[in-house]
This record gives sequence, C-alpha cells and structure tokens, in this order.
Amino acid sequence: MSTEADAVGAADDRGAVGLDDRYRLHPSVSLRPERFGALAYSFDTRKLSFLKHPDLVRVVELLDGERTVREAFDAAGVDDRRRRSFLSALGTLRRSEMIDAA
Repeated sequence: MSTEADAVGAADDRGAVGLDDRYRLHPSVSLRPERFGALAYSFDTRKLSFLKHPDLVRVVELLDGERTVREAFDAAGVDDRRRRSFLSALGTLRRSEMIDAA
C-alpha cells in the first residue's frame, strides 16, 4: 500500500511533484478566478489549464517559491487523504509549465 511518504522527494523529469519541493506560479502565467476554480493561461506557451477546484487554486496561490508543497497544503487546509490527487494535479501543472521549480 502506498503512503504519502511515497510522494516525498525531488521532482523528476516526468513532472512528479514532491511534498518537500518548492514551486511558484510561472511568471508568464495568469490566474483568472472562475466559479469552478480558475483558468490558468500562459502568455509564453499560450496554453490554458483549468484548475477545477477552489482548494487547488488556493494551493497554487500559496506556492510562492519559499513554501514547500507540504506547507502550502497545510496552509490551505488540504486533508491528508486528498494530497495524492493534489500532487497529481500539480504534476500536470508542472509539465504544462504553469508552475516551475523555485
């Protein structure tokens, strides 16, 4: 059985995000609040991503390059049972260059 500890560690080339990694919203990305969460648009790549939950938006907003992902989860009140799905979503945002390593 996997645990949260399995997700801890440095990011890899496939875009995995670890709890102890530090990220920030890419400087060329803008978030636009929506009822469902937010739209993230990159002015560099012209990619559009849907952040489909307000809690995920809050986590992304808390990723300031100083906080770890774990600290952002704690500050946003993300329950331990939801962290794996949030890590997956952050990995997708990393691969699409919406967030970058600090």
